[in-house]
Amino acid sequence: MGVEAHATNERVTGRRWTVRLDPVGRGRADVRVSCSRPACAAQVLSSAAAGRTAAIAHLKAHLRAGPAPRPSVHCACRAEECHTHIRPAGPRERPVPWRCGGAVVLAVITDREGRWWQVMECCSRCAAAHPTAKVVATAPAAEAPARNDGLRADTAAPAAPAVHAPTFSAISPHFSHSATATATGTAVPQQASGPRTSAPRSARPTRKRPPRGRIAQRLVPHDLRPVTLRDELTELGELFRAYQARTEPDLAMLADLHARKAEAFHAWAEATADTGLRLDAQRAEQAAATARLQHLHRIGQAPDGEGPAVVRLLTAPAQWNHARAVLAHVAENAPLPGAEARLLVVMVTLRTAQSGVGNLVGQDIKGLPLQDPEHLVGQLVESGWLGISGTVEELIASRPESPTRISVPSLTPDEDDPGPFTFGRKLRPKLSGWAQRVVGEKKLRKGKTGADVRLLALALATGSDGEGRLGPGGEGLGLDALSSWCSVDPADLPDLVDRLTAADWLAEADVTDTLLTGRLTERVLPLGCPLT
Repeated sequence: MGVEAHATNERVTGRRWTVRLDPVGRGRADVRVSCSRPACAAQVLSSAAAGRTAAIAHLKAHLRAGPAPRPSVHCACRAEECHTHIRPAGPRERPVPWRCGGAVVLAVITDREGRWWQVMECCSRCAAAHPTAKVVATAPAAEAPARNDGLRADTAAPAAPAVHAPTFSAISPHFSHSATATATGTAVPQQASGPRTSAPRSARPTRKRPPRGRIAQRLVPHDLRPVTLRDELTELGELFRAYQARTEPDLAMLADLHARKAEAFHAWAEATADTGLRLDAQRAEQAAATARLQHLHRIGQAPDGEGPAVVRLLTAPAQWNHARAVLAHVAENAPLPGAEARLLVVMVTLRTAQSGVGNLVGQDIKGLPLQDPEHLVGQLVESGWLGISGTVEELIASRPESPTRISVPSLTPDEDDPGPFTFGRKLRPKLSGWAQRVVGEKKLRKGKTGADVRLLALALATGSDGEGRLGPGGEGLGLDALSSWCSVDPADLPDLVDRLTAADWLAEADVTDTLLTGRLTERVLPLGCPLT
């Protein structure tokens, strides 16, 4: 035997390096990009997005400039007892090279949050076992070492031809944290085992695992049973992520999601005897109860078994939305300018909203703060917006036992146009009664407030939340919208706000250049139509 026969065939461990994205300091927006390779200096970028872009570019530069994977190396992860190796039954043992399999590849592994990227020179079996791995290059099959078992060269079994695995380009790898869980497939070289031949492993059908679900920072196991529980957990994770992407909160929906999560986590805990899951289920129950209570408070209702927090004149969100729809329609279609004309149009619209016709008596008009009601009604009739059965004088003099029939042609439905409103006959008198209660409220009448103040009271009643705070989330209402609705100059709004404050309608009111903030007083909360 020659010296070559005793030469060792030692294999080195594969290469591995990591590119990381770390915060520079607490409370700061800039980030640090670092590479574990000795020659690479750290960079500081102004934001996480810029840091992530620089980290990916740095990693791609290494992949383009670096050598291809070597067919003779061991897995880079084998020395650390990588969990992806196949473990034998019985006591835990230190992994050994024979537990790896397939061609040597260069794989990029990243965390799902995009904070680090690791390049590993490992076997294709280990790369496939990592959920986020992407194979960017594959080494050709290594030639089998010459056998030295005493056989003559002319009688040795012929070596099986090597099957070369395809290589992958390292120019444009994808390192996104939203990458799919399956790694790029690679062909595995056929091993020679004497005269017996078998089909190459690359020709055999591969079984793909379905993508793993994720909920509350937990991965849903593939083998979780029953399957309905696994599917419910996966669906819930997707629904929670979709809810987080919403632009507006929906506390009722959030409460339902937490309730489903609590039930599913209880079942998961029973199936796996995991105490942590049981605690998560209890926390989900508490979150569901809190979200549901917040939703009820926001819409002005109370939990079951308790009295309502505020007894409102209009009791349901649908009614509040219809009230806002009527006011918005009047603002866009008022036939005459001025606050007095706007207030009269609101009241007449609510009398005729459902069918375009209704009844009116003189007290309905004389009870409004109008300087010349007869002239104003005449203007509406002359404009064609209002029709009456008789004269204006007869309308002003009419009494409840002999009301005057009125009509608004623009609100009359027909076959082609069902009209601007969708509520029914039973809701119309409720909306009309609500508007009369607001504009005829006792302190507004005693204070002899004008039509502009009462229009502002209507706007604030429909523009506050369940707690009476003005605007969505208490952020306030725009002055331009309020002045347009009240048909007054924006400079006159502070005086109107002062009059509502004096009438104990508003508290903590503050008028800026663009917003009116504050809240409705407890006294008038029953007249409110909370924003939902």
